[in-house]
Amino acid sequence: MLRVLFLMLLLLASLIAGPYLAGKQGYVRIETASHIVEMSITTLVIFFVLALALVYSIEVVISRFFRLSNNTYSWFSRRKRTKAQKQTLEGLMRMDEGDYSKAEKLIGKNAKHSDEPVLNFIKAAEAAQQRGDEFSANRYLMEATEIAGSDSLVLEIARIRILLQQNKLPAARSSVDSLLLMAGKNKEVLKLAVEIYLKSKAYQALDNILDQIEKSGLYASQEFVALQTQVEDGLLDEKMNEEGVDGLLDWWDEQSRKRRNDARVKLALITRLIDANDHESAYEFMLELVKKLDSDNSPLTQELFKQISRLQPEDNSKLVKFISKWLKGANTSVQCCAHRALGYLYVRNNDFAKANEVFKALIANKEKLEPADITMASYVFEQVGDKVAAQQLREDGLKSVMAVENLNLSEETSENPTALLAQK
Repeated sequence: MLRVLFLMLLLLASLIAGPYLAGKQGYVRIETASHIVEMSITTLVIFFVLALALVYSIEVVISRFFRLSNNTYSWFSRRKRTKAQKQTLEGLMRMDEGDYSKAEKLIGKNAKHSDEPVLNFIKAAEAAQQRGDEFSANRYLMEATEIAGSDSLVLEIARIRILLQQNKLPAARSSVDSLLLMAGKNKEVLKLAVEIYLKSKAYQALDNILDQIEKSGLYASQEFVALQTQVEDGLLDEKMNEEGVDGLLDWWDEQSRKRRNDARVKLALITRLIDANDHESAYEFMLELVKKLDSDNSPLTQELFKQISRLQPEDNSKLVKFISKWLKGANTSVQCCAHRALGYLYVRNNDFAKANEVFKALIANKEKLEPADITMASYVFEQVGDKVAAQQLREDGLKSVMAVENLNLSEETSENPTALLAQK
């Protein structure tokens, strides 16, 4: 618009100045090697104006042409984006339906024209992996990497998931190690790390991030305790299998005070020491643990007395004295477990008189007896000369076993009338 106005003003000035210069005008001479051009100043001005007008006209035509091309390109681009969006939505629906082949084609076909091409390539890779095409899955991930770069968190998470589906555990482990350094507080990263470390039995690596997992709120309280228990048991087994008893004890000394004061972990340590026939070390730890013994019938208390009954130290007098004193104020629900453990300790000391008293108290609660209790009690009664009681106990035990077998047989017969004929 300004250019047209400039040309009009320039032409108007020429028309006004033309008559004034009509009588005083000179001329312009342009001479080349073979031509001579002569014209008046007014003609030169008019020629100049027309030349400018021609140049501006050509510029307008070219600008409109390119603007038209740009509009055409934008129209095609919008059309491709709209089509890509529709195909993406349809592809996601097909994935939910389990049609992964069709989903891969729809999501990956126009992925570059979608609003989020990286996500499209990731979903296409997941669909390809679901149908078992690892080559296509890796190709889609490479295309996503070209767009997003190698530091995209969502891309790296998707890559690790696909590596897990491909059972490439070492590669997934390496990737999640790097990802923890980059985004160690991310819940999805921590969740993948837990899955990978558990599958690869990398309990030490998982133990190193337990605090981060707890702070992240990824698991509920009970779920986290279960995970922590699994990790600690795994570490104990790992140290025992790789380094033996000495390595396990050295590892225990290096642990935090919180872990060394954890009754459950200490009991797990004692269990493994007994399994390895290191009863003396297990006995020392057991003496520390029983001092914190509760009077309730918790699973931990039951397991503790179970391990006590397995202990075979050279001198168990301190433990016997403590349990005997503890039994006086213990809850009746847990006395059965304590009597059993104390009875076994007396038997190993060859103190059958005291063992006799303990096992009599034990068999008084017949509903809590275990099969081994009858055998051990019978042996103790024989050792003290009470063969009648030993024989009666064996007969009662045999009747109980037969009653249970008959009950099971009757249940099977009621459910399947031909079961008895089949046994015959």
